[in-house]
Amino acid sequence: MSHEGITFVSPERAQREESAQKLTGDAISPAKVRVDKTGGTGMEIDWRDGHSSAWNFTWLRAACPCATCKEERDADGREPGVSKPKPAALLPMYEALPRLVEVEPVGKYALRFKWNDGHESGIYSWDYLRNVCDLAVRTQTSAK
Repeated sequence: MSHEGITFVSPERAQREESAQKLTGDAISPAKVRVDKTGGTGMEIDWRDGHSSAWNFTWLRAACPCATCKEERDADGREPGVSKPKPAALLPMYEALPRLVEVEPVGKYALRFKWNDGHESGIYSWDYLRNVCDLAVRTQTSAK
């Protein structure tokens, strides 16, 4: 919930965000970035500090860092990477999986994805990607 630019979060989430270690330096500097647009599997980054990260496109789309997506997730109490709940229906509608249409660098600090649903306003900074890396591992693993 928000009011005039103020966002209210649960005490548990506030504590989790406070305790989250913010990474800097080589930890948020990619050594190698691989985006599998053709195969549609996702993206991998090898970081300069030796860590490796991997995300599937479904997770990345649900973790869009743009203001609109972040506000929607905050209102629903969802973490980055957790998809919107589907409305209950007698006959569920088919929804295509998120597919990457285009990817482009934003300076030397981020990537911008254009998705098959037309969304393209999220700028995925190296800092953001590395800091949500562990969350991605947990949510992608639990979804299997």
